[in-house]
Amino acid sequence: MMPVKPKSPVRWLNGRVVLSLGAVLGGCGVVLGAIGAHALTHLSPALQDAYQTAAWYHLIHAVGLLAVGVWLRTAPHPLWLCWAALAWVAGIVLFSGSIYLHALLGERWLPGWVTPLGGLALIAGWVMLAAAAWRGAAP
Repeated sequence: MMPVKPKSPVRWLNGRVVLSLGAVLGGCGVVLGAIGAHALTHLSPALQDAYQTAAWYHLIHAVGLLAVGVWLRTAPHPLWLCWAALAWVAGIVLFSGSIYLHALLGERWLPGWVTPLGGLALIAGWVMLAAAAWRGAAP
């Protein structure tokens, strides 16, 4: 009898999807970073710094998604990798997205917990990545 490979609860999430998400989010991160560097010079220094921090975290995690996408293609136990990828996508949207909106719209119209929740999602993704490595989802 063949051993059954555990299935991800998100069956549509595979290496191809995560690589595509990483590539799209990486491209968006470059565009948004360029906007911040060249078109938002009228912002206060504090908002400019916050915007660039959002772009930096956005890009770091987009590159991380590319690595997870490659890892998913050979992982025997992909569950933690899938959850890490989802956490990073959520973290980019919530953390970086809320900071982008705050800088671009000038007022904080999102609830104050959105940015920290996004930060927690980014951290959770790293913890899940460590769990994947420990579990044996070796590339």
